[in-house]
Amino acid sequence: MWYLCVFFHRLLDYRKPEVESLAELFGAFEGDNPNNNATLEWRLPKHHHPDSPFHFVNLPSEEIAQNIANRSILVKGMYEVWGEGSSYEELEESIRSYPEERMQPYLSSDSTFKITVDSFGKVMSFQEQNERIKGLFYIPFKGRVNLKTPDHKFWLMETDDYGVNNGLPPMVERRIFFGREVGAADRRLIPTYQLKSRTYLGPTAMDAEIAFLMANQGLVKPGKLVYDPFVGTGSILVAAAHFGAMTMGADIDIRVVRDGRGPDSNVWSNFKQYGLPMPIGLLRADNNLPSWRPDLKEVFDAIICDPPYGVRAGGRKSGGRKLLKGAVDPYTVPDDKRVGHIPSTAPYCLAECVHDLLDLAARMLVMGGRLVYFYPVLREDEMQDCFPEHPCFKLVASSEQILSSRYSRVLLTMVKTGPYTEEIAKAARIKHLEFKENHLKWLEDGNLHSSVFAPADPQFTTTGELKSIKEPKPKYRGKYV
Repeated sequence: MWYLCVFFHRLLDYRKPEVESLAELFGAFEGDNPNNNATLEWRLPKHHHPDSPFHFVNLPSEEIAQNIANRSILVKGMYEVWGEGSSYEELEESIRSYPEERMQPYLSSDSTFKITVDSFGKVMSFQEQNERIKGLFYIPFKGRVNLKTPDHKFWLMETDDYGVNNGLPPMVERRIFFGREVGAADRRLIPTYQLKSRTYLGPTAMDAEIAFLMANQGLVKPGKLVYDPFVGTGSILVAAAHFGAMTMGADIDIRVVRDGRGPDSNVWSNFKQYGLPMPIGLLRADNNLPSWRPDLKEVFDAIICDPPYGVRAGGRKSGGRKLLKGAVDPYTVPDDKRVGHIPSTAPYCLAECVHDLLDLAARMLVMGGRLVYFYPVLREDEMQDCFPEHPCFKLVASSEQILSSRYSRVLLTMVKTGPYTEEIAKAARIKHLEFKENHLKWLEDGNLHSSVFAPADPQFTTTGELKSIKEPKPKYRGKYV
């Protein structure tokens, strides 16, 4: 059945992938081949731009639509549309032609209801809203009005006809929808977990909204085991624990996972603050030197992380510069100095970090498990689809977030579709070397931090030469949030 899916007008590239992931989580694709791309059928309302917050989506049942809306971060609500039109005359005609048997269960005298008027692209006064509600006199409501706890909620949503330069997606003419609310998001989740009230924070703490989106992409639910190999202050695991998952994390800096800022300000205190189950364990571990037994495989249901790619923090691996260069020999830490010893580390380039992450996920994820992580890309057209590959994985979603005029980061969601073997590991190593060779300049030699935080679209180089500047793409409010 077709439902009207109304999104919050932000993080536009994340919206459909989140809904499709939640559809899979709640069984919309049961019976489909897991190796096929499971996608939903979408269509736009008349005269709407693809970035409009209004989309129609075809879902198997109302229960699935309700579950998606209640769990989603970016869906404002799901609605069974009783009528739509470009004017209130068209709306009335459309509602009158809607099947009566579909409407009657929600219009009975023993039920209560509420009608909410909402708008996109304009503001309506309280008086205008009342007039809109009175104009629905032709709908035979028999129940009582209850504004606090109604049995059924109805929405009258109106868009304005506006041009291309007012900061919103272009529209040809206004559109009016009337429908029954099937499910709605609880946005109180975001202020509850906002970072400014978090007990323990670091410079790379993941924003709460993005962390919940990543958890949804990872199909997190009760009973699942989620692992973050770059756990930091635990923001991603907090989101996973909120959805009922068991969590584990690792970080190369033992001071982060063991000490924090004291007994009342550490990773564990973040879970205690929200009354969430504590992680099964937090490890001091190096992503470059896996600490797992060689025969240990397929443990985690999801690996969700934000690898260090040199914008807010650079990657580190064990060994130290002198040891890796062979200037000093390997050493053993004496027993009496082990407790307070901080191992030396060396720079860890992005290409090597991502290869190790894919190898870890291929080995440790269960079949069908998901790897969700951020990856930086150049915004030039020829670089947009150049993501790391692995024989064990299939890329199912990518959502872009702008970092600067030249770079963006993409949230990649990959599904494990094949078993991990030594032959697969060798093939993946070859793919990694080819990828590294093709993109060495910007993966390793380029200064990503300077490029991200440089002034937007500089016209002149340090030598005074004029740079070639691409024509900027049209932007409007919400597109690049």
